[in-house]
Amino acid sequence: MSEPYAAPGGSIHPTALVDPAAQLAAGVTVGAYSIVGPHVQVGAGTTIGPHVVLTGHTRIGRDNRIFQFSSIGEQPQDKKYAGEPTRVEIGDGNTFREYCTINSGTVQDAGVTRVGSHNWVMAYVHIAHDCQVGSHTIFANCTNLAGHVHIDDWAILGGYTGVHQFCKVGAHCMTAVGTVLLQDLPPYVLAGGNTAQAHGINSEGLKRRGFSAEAIAGIKRAYKTLYRKGLTLEQAKVELAEQAAAVAEVQPLVEFLARSTRGIVR
Repeated sequence: MSEPYAAPGGSIHPTALVDPAAQLAAGVTVGAYSIVGPHVQVGAGTTIGPHVVLTGHTRIGRDNRIFQFSSIGEQPQDKKYAGEPTRVEIGDGNTFREYCTINSGTVQDAGVTRVGSHNWVMAYVHIAHDCQVGSHTIFANCTNLAGHVHIDDWAILGGYTGVHQFCKVGAHCMTAVGTVLLQDLPPYVLAGGNTAQAHGINSEGLKRRGFSAEAIAGIKRAYKTLYRKGLTLEQAKVELAEQAAAVAEVQPLVEFLARSTRGIVR
């Protein structure tokens, strides 16, 4: 292998194996014994720690931090996979701690696993094929996403949370440690247990993100409509649509319920 090009302002450790065809932008750092494959693109300012493997058709944005022993872009853990050139796409400003694994997509879905920007992904997290992760999320240690999972912005998943394939997790929700999600989790909801049950809304998180008292009160009312009034789901949808006309922050909940396919945690 010929010597790889070292991007201006960056550094490649002498023991790292960076394919000459890999595209590293300015300021990229590659640590000892890491491997970067030929179809990998890495944005400016990203730091790749030691013993990291970046492979497959993988595009990583700017200013990410990837800690040791992580694997990004490897083939999906799917028996139907037959070597198709599926992808991983990652945004900017993410942190991936030790032993994170992110697999590429499959042709049975979008063909790409996506992670947005400014996510905090702790050690031993697995993001399986075709997952679509938004921005500003937090995944605590040992969180595992099965294939085809969708996670919306600002979601927080507690340690050892497991999410079943094809589930959707709404914005601003939060799960407790050891939660098992077998159905979709609506926006704003706190959930915990195996299997998960709803326990109110993430009011503290909403306050920290600048939601007004009026908006939080409207979300609490929506939660009671969905979980406490004894309505069927279809009846609750009708009431929630009316509430969304008065409180705009309820509208994401209405839209989430409309696109839910696995039923909701309820």
